[in-house]
Amino acid sequence: MALGSIFISEVVGTALLILLGGGVVANVVLAKTKGFNGGWLLINFGWGLAVYVGVVAAAVSGAHLNPAVTLGIVTSGAENFVDGVPVTVGTTFLYFGSELLGAFIGAILVYLTYKKHFDESDDPSAKLAVFSTGPEIRSYGWNLLTEIVGTFVLVFVVIAFGQHGDAKGLAALGALPVALLVLVIGISLGGPTGYAINPARDLAPRIAHAILPIKGKGPSDWGYSWVPVVGPLIGGAIGGWAGTAGLLPGLV
Repeated sequence: MALGSIFISEVVGTALLILLGGGVVANVVLAKTKGFNGGWLLINFGWGLAVYVGVVAAAVSGAHLNPAVTLGIVTSGAENFVDGVPVTVGTTFLYFGSELLGAFIGAILVYLTYKKHFDESDDPSAKLAVFSTGPEIRSYGWNLLTEIVGTFVLVFVVIAFGQHGDAKGLAALGALPVALLVLVIGISLGGPTGYAINPARDLAPRIAHAILPIKGKGPSDWGYSWVPVVGPLIGGAIGGWAGTAGLLPGLV
């Protein structure tokens, strides 16, 4: 498979993920939207369905959409990301780059879609929440642990219960099961930090928040930004290893 196809697949899938996931947050937290004050469950269902769309769109590349998933596949010992694309340093960073670019594009599209509502909203923290996660109680060590646990669950289930062999990644498990997995992670484990569980989902949109001319946007909270990057990478690496370590004999 051509590496260009992998790149485009991951860019498109991750852009759709962030457009729809960030879009549901915007719909709930920004002023004068149809979904204003729709609540946490609406956000969780929106993100779950956003994952479904992203996975379907990026099936060609294995639909990682997430550097933590890519890293988990590496630590699982897989030889190929998909047929014809070996796991190497170069292809790993190709996935990382395409996921970050797609997330950045998706974040810009959210801003353009909700431009007038960003202008009407007075709360800078609500505007930042459209682009990135933040803790309800700021405690970096505990926030990091929350992100590690949530991402471990995501990657462990994808690796352990997905199809083994060459075609690994989110698409191997199937779009609907992965969407439900993300939904339950959000409902069950997302309360403390907003469950980034994806470095690209948080870092690239946070960069977009920093550079976009958003009226009254406030700071981008770079002091916290390392948590939703480092935590998911650690959780993904552990989850990838554990998913193929025979911890659940008979199921893997």
